[in-house]
Amino acid sequence: MEFGFGAEDEAFRAEAKAWLCAHADGGQDRRSWERVLGKGGWIGLSWGEVGYGNRVASLTQQVVWAEEYARSGAPPRSGHIGEKLLAPTLLAHGSDAQKARFLPPIAAGEELWCQGYSEPGAGSDLAGVRTVAVRDSEGVYRVTGQKIWTSLAHEADWCFVLARTEAGSRRHHGLTFLLVPMDQPGRIEVRPIRQMTGTGDFNEVFFDGAHARVEHVVGGEGEGWRVAMSLLGFERGVSTLAQQIGFAGELGRVVRTALRTGAVGDPVLRERLVRQWAELRVMRWNALRTLGGSGDTGASSVAKLLWGGWHQRLGELAMAVRGAEAAVGPVAWSASAPYELDALQHLFLFSRADTIYGGSDQIQRTIIAERVLGLPKEPRG
Repeated sequence: MEFGFGAEDEAFRAEAKAWLCAHADGGQDRRSWERVLGKGGWIGLSWGEVGYGNRVASLTQQVVWAEEYARSGAPPRSGHIGEKLLAPTLLAHGSDAQKARFLPPIAAGEELWCQGYSEPGAGSDLAGVRTVAVRDSEGVYRVTGQKIWTSLAHEADWCFVLARTEAGSRRHHGLTFLLVPMDQPGRIEVRPIRQMTGTGDFNEVFFDGAHARVEHVVGGEGEGWRVAMSLLGFERGVSTLAQQIGFAGELGRVVRTALRTGAVGDPVLRERLVRQWAELRVMRWNALRTLGGSGDTGASSVAKLLWGGWHQRLGELAMAVRGAEAAVGPVAWSASAPYELDALQHLFLFSRADTIYGGSDQIQRTIIAERVLGLPKEPRG
C-alpha cells in the first residue's frame, strides 16, 4: 500500500512538535496535563466531528501527532480511555444528549474515564460478565458486582460498565452498556492492585448498588454486547504506530546496554537483537497495512499477538544483555524503602503481562481461528 506524508502533514508535524516542545513538562501531574492538551485542542483528533471543543485531523495527521507525542517525552496520558474508546463509541451509538453531555468534558481534559469490563474469573472472556444492574421504579439502575484490572480507576470520574440487566441471561445476551459516575462513596470502592513494578495503575472496583441513570444507557438496554464489541475495534492502528516509537526507544536502550556490557559479542544475543529490530519493522508495515483499510476481520488480533510477544521477548533480552547486574536495583532494598527499578528492569517486569492484558494470546488466537479461518468453535464449559 502507499502511505506517505504530504506537505500539509509535515506542516502539521512542525506545529505539533513546536507545541509539545513549548508545553510538555515531565513534572506535570497527569490530570493537569490533560487540561493543557484540551486547551490546545489536541484531544479528539480522530473523532471526525467538530463542535465539542476538539480539532479534527486526517488519518496521516493523527499518525503524525501520535508519533511526535511518543518522541516528545510528554507525560503519560490518563484521558486516553475516554478519548480513544468511549468517545468513538458515543459517536457511533450514543444519543445526541449523551454526546453533548460527555464529549466536551473529554475534549477539555476535565473528565477522566475507566473501563469496567474484566471480572474475576472472566478476564478476557467478556461474555462471562456477572455484574448485574437492576432498574428500579424511579428509572435508576443499581449496579452490583466486581471489576478487575481496571486501569486508572483511582483517577477516573466515570466508568463505562458492561453489566447484565436481564435476569437469567447467559453469555452475550442480556448485557447493557452503562455510564456510571465514580463519585459514589459507600456504593463504589476502588482498591489499587500492587504490581511487580511497584506501581498500582490497575485496580479492583467493587459496585454495591451504585447508581446509573437510565439516560446513560448507550445503544439501548440489552445491546451491551454489540456496543462493547464496537468499542474494542477503535483506534488500534494509530495507537499501535505510536506505541512502536516507544518500542524503538526501548530497543535502542537494550542495544546500547549490550555494547556497554560486551554482550553484543555473543553471537546468540547478537542474533536476538537483530531479530527484534527486524520484527519491529514488520510490525510497522502490518500496522500501516491495517490503516489502509484492508478490512481484515482479525487484523487487531494479529497486531496484539505481534506486539505482545515482541515486547515480552524484548524484556527478557534486556535482562540477558546485562548479565548478573540485572538482578540488582540501583537503590538497596529495605523494609521501609523498597528498591527502585531502572528502565530496563521495569520493562522486563511490566512486559510479563503483555500477552495477557488487552485480550490474552489465547483469546486472540481463538478469534482468528473462529472468525477468520472459520474453524469449529472452542468448547465452553
